[in-house]
Amino acid sequence: MGYSQALSGLSAASTELDVVGNNIANSSTYGFKEGSAEFADMYANTVATAVTAPVGTGVRTVGVAQEFGQGTFTTTGGEYDVAINGNGFFRLEQNGTVEYSRNGQFHTDSNGFIINAEGANLTGYPAGANGVIATTNPQPLQVPDGNIPPQASTTITATSLNLDSSEATPTVTPFDPTNSQSYNYSTQMTTYDSLGDAHTVNTYFVRNPQPTPPVTPATVSYTVYAQEDGTMITPPAPPAATPAAAAGTVGTLTFSSTGTLTSFTDPYGVAGANPAAVTMSLTSATGSNTPTNITFDLTGATAFGGTGDSANLQPNGYAAGNFVGVAIAADGTVQGTYSNGQTLTLGQIVLASFNNDNGLAPVGNNAWVQTAASGQPSVGAPESGTLGALTSGQLENSNVDLTNSLVDLITAQRFYQANAQSIKTQQTVDQTLLQM
Repeated sequence: MGYSQALSGLSAASTELDVVGNNIANSSTYGFKEGSAEFADMYANTVATAVTAPVGTGVRTVGVAQEFGQGTFTTTGGEYDVAINGNGFFRLEQNGTVEYSRNGQFHTDSNGFIINAEGANLTGYPAGANGVIATTNPQPLQVPDGNIPPQASTTITATSLNLDSSEATPTVTPFDPTNSQSYNYSTQMTTYDSLGDAHTVNTYFVRNPQPTPPVTPATVSYTVYAQEDGTMITPPAPPAATPAAAAGTVGTLTFSSTGTLTSFTDPYGVAGANPAAVTMSLTSATGSNTPTNITFDLTGATAFGGTGDSANLQPNGYAAGNFVGVAIAADGTVQGTYSNGQTLTLGQIVLASFNNDNGLAPVGNNAWVQTAASGQPSVGAPESGTLGALTSGQLENSNVDLTNSLVDLITAQRFYQANAQSIKTQQTVDQTLLQM
């Protein structure tokens, strides 16, 4: 029986050397997970007694287990490089086969699809033209490199607008945009027409005198004027038998004695469905010949005492923009960035998790496929459920500890040498028997 034990030991030692050598060879492979050989003893089919146990017949290799512990990260700065911090695998598709990987080295092909070095497509949830993610079945992610079309400005909102309640009525009347003594506050902003052409809009706020006789409780009101590209806007047509409003008039803001906005009426004192908003038509001097309706939504306006601030009026809209690149968020959202400062959601990377990671079968190229032992994948967005977060511009290193692996290599070598020596010893015993 001596030869069989030693030969099985040599086979096991050879497997151990192969596994450790493979770990060392892949110690610099991104996304690689180290393996460890698992062994079990063997016994002949004999019946043990209460006094003695059967003699073992050697050792056999049960399998190679993989250690899926987290690897450290290396910063690469690559636009499409991404690492998984936590649980999960990238889901890849190629020629109808689905594979899973921890290696986040990706780039785009000539059609804008995100692929790895083997040409496998990174999959995720697609986004519609409006940037809304559709959580349907995962599909290959594509990054269109076309321009983003312009969007005409439709609203001007007050993010933080305070008109000092203690401001005096201007000494110069009527309002004249060229005379700063005829208004209390002014602010300048850029709007865009349907062709993406930029226009300069100046807005002015004029404190109105208190009504005579005074009302109780007291109120504060400001008339709002606007100018586009140096020309006062044209107010809407007046109701019947009502004089036309002065050029540039947007409407009147009225505040309570506590400084809160009570109404924003049009040039003729009419409030709309939203009491804090007035819609005006701006006729662009260049570009589009179609007038642009812009709603002044001053919901956030106040008239508290102290420093007034009219600078925080924000229009929406933007010019056309050229594709600049992408940014990948922790939740896997892929955002396209454009030269006009806008971003657009292009899709969302998905991750897959398994009940038994060790049941996955390695197929090379830093990839695994599911098996009956691994169970079915659970697919979802990063940071959802038990799935980890993504870190862009970084890659996950191999989790092989090179120092420990070198020690394991020496141990495996001793293991092999010891079994080889066991064979020599058995040969010596046989030689002695033959000489008797």
